[in-house]
Amino acid sequence: MRFFLSLALLVLLPLAAFGAQPRAETEAAFQRWLATTVRTDAAAKGVSQTTMDRAFAGLKLDWTLPELAPPGQPRTREEPQRQAEFRGPAPYFEEGKMRALVQGGRTRFTTWSRTLAEVETRYGVPPSIIVAIWGRESGYGAARLRYSAIQALATEAFMGTRKDHFYPQFIDALVILEGDHVPLSEFKSSWAGALGQPQFLPSVYLSTAVDFDRTGRRDIWKSVPDVLGSIANYLKQNGWQAGTGWGFEVQVPATVSCTLEGPDQGKPLSAWIEMGVRNPDGTPIKARSQKQVMHLLMPAGRFGPAFLVTDNFYVLKTYNESDLYALFIGHLADRIRGNAAPFSGRWADVGGFDRGDVRAMQQRLEARGVDVGSADGLVGYKTRIAVGSWQEENGRAATCFPDTALLRAIR
Repeated sequence: MRFFLSLALLVLLPLAAFGAQPRAETEAAFQRWLATTVRTDAAAKGVSQTTMDRAFAGLKLDWTLPELAPPGQPRTREEPQRQAEFRGPAPYFEEGKMRALVQGGRTRFTTWSRTLAEVETRYGVPPSIIVAIWGRESGYGAARLRYSAIQALATEAFMGTRKDHFYPQFIDALVILEGDHVPLSEFKSSWAGALGQPQFLPSVYLSTAVDFDRTGRRDIWKSVPDVLGSIANYLKQNGWQAGTGWGFEVQVPATVSCTLEGPDQGKPLSAWIEMGVRNPDGTPIKARSQKQVMHLLMPAGRFGPAFLVTDNFYVLKTYNESDLYALFIGHLADRIRGNAAPFSGRWADVGGFDRGDVRAMQQRLEARGVDVGSADGLVGYKTRIAVGSWQEENGRAATCFPDTALLRAIR
């Protein structure tokens, strides 16, 4: 489940791109929408007129947000091309940033050790994983949330390019206000309405956030115990298996095809060992449960480190639907605990292609009945498998990761 969005990847048009008259007309239509559609739907979910009056007082559209499609106006962003998938994974794991998060995480690990122990007892999630997500999402609470959640969600719900996604989140934000968990003045979010230090969407807050410090409010903006407990509860609800790690780096011999990657091709650890998979330094894998089902993960195909991961890795992916994100969390957690150094494998200089080129390749493969996951222009594991399978079918060494020439050659 992908519910956390990066701000840095968006290209905005200046406010002047929108004429004054169309803005005025759109603002008037926005007020009518609030007074009719929104009030009706919010009331049906138990939101009082008093809460809505308070939330809508002086509320206007935020024309600086990305992903807008105002009536009669151009979209306010270009399609992002600069995700890690297009630049290569290496910058995602830049060591200077990682070291800072490790240091900050170890400090919080010690400061909040008692609370983290209580959270682990209740939810079965290791403290290091909880702290790693906290660090990644909000810099351990240091990141400033600049947006009014109500304004951001209302704007995107009314004139965003993904209204169907944002509208129920906007209604849920009003439900949160009705519950009096946070004052309106402190109800801050990302531009996409991700709330508080864990960056939960409103629907996730309602189903997952907990009052771990027992103050009567689920305060994921200021209460560290509530933040830690809520992150752990989210992972537990999504299937985290207590007593099982996320995975570890390995060395994969050339005799093992990179097309064996993914959550649908798991094997007992003993089977991977028999195939020649070893520790990164080439030594045999020992002192682990040989019956544990593990999955091959190669985020850059043969152009980067390889890993064996458990089902818990895919639980981490529900927090942010990205292999690199889940890998970052697992690796950061290991280093916070002092159990890991930087990856032994090195990321090659890959990427640099256009998202449109990836999508076109995916569409060609889909036309042949190949499962690429989704023709979304992203190089996910199913697309990596499809690339590797095409390479093997055409007598090439499988790398399971494209370059610009390969994207155009695959038919």
